Amino acid sequence: MADNTIRVTLVRSVSGRLAAHKACVSGLGIRRIHQTIEVQDTPENRGMINKVSYMLKVEDN
Repeated sequence: MADNTIRVTLVRSVSGRLAAHKACVSGLGIRRIHQTIEVQDTPENRGMINKVSYMLKVEDN
């Protein structure tokens, strides 16, 4: 279960977004547009991804 990861890419800017949405993006570890990261598939990470899904491209591995 620990090997399950999700690839997440920021495709829209965080400028002008709600503070909580900016916090979710930074909580995932994303710093720039078009940066792709891999995060563990946990309920906490899924919750942050779902909250800002309109700014992200998500790929299951």
